[in-house]
Amino acid sequence: VQLQASGGGLVQAGGSLRLSCAASGRTFIGTVMGWFRQAPGKEREFVASISWSGLTALYADSVKGRFTISRDNAKDTVYLQMRSLKPEDTAVYYCAIGNRGGSHASGYDYWGQGTLVTVSS
Repeated sequence: VQLQASGGGLVQAGGSLRLSCAASGRTFIGTVMGWFRQAPGKEREFVASISWSGLTALYADSVKGRFTISRDNAKDTVYLQMRSLKPEDTAVYYCAIGNRGGSHASGYDYWGQGTLVTVSS
């Protein structure tokens, strides 16, 4: 299984970015896809997750109202639309996929390599 994340970069505070993560290597029917992030010197934290149907999405309080997670099952791809970015959103963003999902890393079985998002003030 491979997860390839892309879309990171440098953006000014208040700007937007869209992350993508394409999965391959097996069937992903019924799985949950999610995004986590890790800022320098901090632990990895949950950002958002979305169910297979797309009907259930979870968000960390810190990103609610600013970030939107979505998925395209035909492409085995999950997206993270990030708006009103803040310097504290600076981190390496990781996509993940698993059968249980949720806000804990233990709910995910496969991880991408990460993509760096830097928000300047």
